[in-house]
Amino acid sequence: MNLEKIFYLVASTVLVTVFVLIVFIFSPVSYEENMTAREKVIYYADNISPVMKKIIARFNDENRGKIRVETIDLPFEKFSTNERKELLARYLRSKSNRIDVFSVDIIWVPRFSRWARPLNALIDSSTVGSIIPHFLPTSYYKDSLVAIPHYIDIALMFYRDDLLKKVPGYGQYEKELAGSITWERFAELRSAVDAANNRVNKPFYVFQAEAYEGLMCSFVEVMANLHNPVVVEKGRLGKDDAKTTAAIEFITDLVHRKSLSPPEVAGMKENQSYEFFFANDGFAVRGWPGFMGKTNTSFRDEFRGKVKAAPLPHLNGSKPAQVFGGWNLMISNLSVNVPEAIKFVEFLLSDEIQKLHYEEGNILPVKRSVYADAAFVAKHPELSFYEKLFEAGVYRPMFENYTLVSDLIVQYLNRAIRENMAPAAVLEEINAHFRGN
Repeated sequence: MNLEKIFYLVASTVLVTVFVLIVFIFSPVSYEENMTAREKVIYYADNISPVMKKIIARFNDENRGKIRVETIDLPFEKFSTNERKELLARYLRSKSNRIDVFSVDIIWVPRFSRWARPLNALIDSSTVGSIIPHFLPTSYYKDSLVAIPHYIDIALMFYRDDLLKKVPGYGQYEKELAGSITWERFAELRSAVDAANNRVNKPFYVFQAEAYEGLMCSFVEVMANLHNPVVVEKGRLGKDDAKTTAAIEFITDLVHRKSLSPPEVAGMKENQSYEFFFANDGFAVRGWPGFMGKTNTSFRDEFRGKVKAAPLPHLNGSKPAQVFGGWNLMISNLSVNVPEAIKFVEFLLSDEIQKLHYEEGNILPVKRSVYADAAFVAKHPELSFYEKLFEAGVYRPMFENYTLVSDLIVQYLNRAIRENMAPAAVLEEINAHFRGN
């Protein structure tokens, strides 16, 4: 090769290199924009809490240039659970593929299954097997895996340990409370707590009895105690009218005949009940695991260290029953980014993220491995309490028109509490409505 050819080859290489550098440096499209342009964007609809923002930012950082999650925020502070349900349903009915992954209350799964992609062949069986079995029933509809548990909730009771400590026989009562005290003994405890603390006309047990889902949860627990699950068959609520009547009577008697709960509960949801409990020197309140979390603005700091968690009471001769709550993840059947959506769901189920969600959001993990992590449980010993509590967990009924049925039942229960109605008459009105529909 002569010198002239070598010169032209070198010169050409230099010119090409300079051209590429000029295009790269002075191009209106930056490297960052190029990376972004290649990213698959998936849209995630949920309550985007501060810890969830942190989790999503971590996913986006780890998958930079490949996948980016954009959020559709449906905050609990702005939308009620039912409003969130209707917003999501309306959007999915529009057949838009703008939502890829969405979060649903566990009782919505049957209704939303029509818009969800079956996951049997998409989610690895080892991922499903890593989830605590108690949490999986709501992931299936008609034998198809249509959802994956994101986090779990379970109902429980919180009581004032500082007031209990003044009661003679404190140790025995503490033991009974820790194992789920019977409602009969719980009623006896009221007199002992009031006498030991010079309490007069103070609320003993605060629960949520507004006409909404919280009241339904209490009713389901009592029905479970009576071995009479909530079903609607042949125009009847429950399989045994006598037991259903007894459950309605029990709920109303908490306020009236037994007077364990104040009449004000008929107008309370969670936050109002928590505020009432603290403001009125209550002894116990029905709640959820997030009650003592730092994100619960209703919890008064001066009571930290004075409040203990316990299973809900149960009827004598029955097994304890605590209603499961929680949220599941579903993938839209119109999503065009299914592999990316699956990767995001599996990221949310990783041990690291489950632990972060618990530590910063007080969200109970769903993975077996988290509860089996001795170091993590030593740091958070309350997880052992929750793991045992799961054994008494019960579910609300799973059917497509659940919300309509639940709304009807709680309207009648709330009215029964407010007006101290005869339980048999309440059941007859409920059944008459079911027979007419």
